[in-house]
Amino acid sequence: MTDSLPTVCIPGLACSARLYQDQIPALWTVGPVTIARPTQHEHIGAIARSILAAAPERFALVGLSMGGYVGFEILRQAPTRVAKLALLDTSARPDTPEQSENRRAQIRLAATLPPREIADAMFPRLVHRSRHGDERLREIFRLMAEEVGGAAYARQQTAIISRPDSRPMLPGIRCPTLVVVGDGDELTPPPVAAEMASRIPGARLVTVAGCGHACTLERPAEVTAALLEWARG
Repeated sequence: MTDSLPTVCIPGLACSARLYQDQIPALWTVGPVTIARPTQHEHIGAIARSILAAAPERFALVGLSMGGYVGFEILRQAPTRVAKLALLDTSARPDTPEQSENRRAQIRLAATLPPREIADAMFPRLVHRSRHGDERLREIFRLMAEEVGGAAYARQQTAIISRPDSRPMLPGIRCPTLVVVGDGDELTPPPVAAEMASRIPGARLVTVAGCGHACTLERPAEVTAALLEWARG
């Protein structure tokens, strides 16, 4: 029997542990699972340091969206501690000026609107167009936004704005890497995922059909299967 490998999952913007609710039981069969809490700092470097301080000495890392941005920073700070890397609906690119300005507008909104309303405003871009009327899924995003809170959401947006360009580091990633993207992801679309996969040596790219940005919740069976194959490989 081989030693188990712990997994650390990092949620995305305004997301809680619920983001990985369907993957946790399956990943647990491979080793202990920790859900990081990237809510306490407004700089990517500080978020990564706080996660590393609580993480096992060596672990598999899963990051969705903002979780992927933090994952790249963890690799910068402690590359030898990451045994495997899974990048879900994320990007190695920095914000464009337009994206940063939109985030600043969202920060201002968060000071006046309750988290549930922020989640409602974000929802259409987070899921595949076929799920815009999915009230069960919408309620999960509302609950996660409430669990994160408005102040933490603002800190997260601030951290995302200042994140560095991670594309130069991609060829230097040496751990087994899985890249997953929804075919209908509007925020980090398939060409962005293909860019990462093509530059990371040996990376595997999985495109999930009928899926938007929130792949773990939209297509849990397909994403869990890909993660299990990666974790056990």
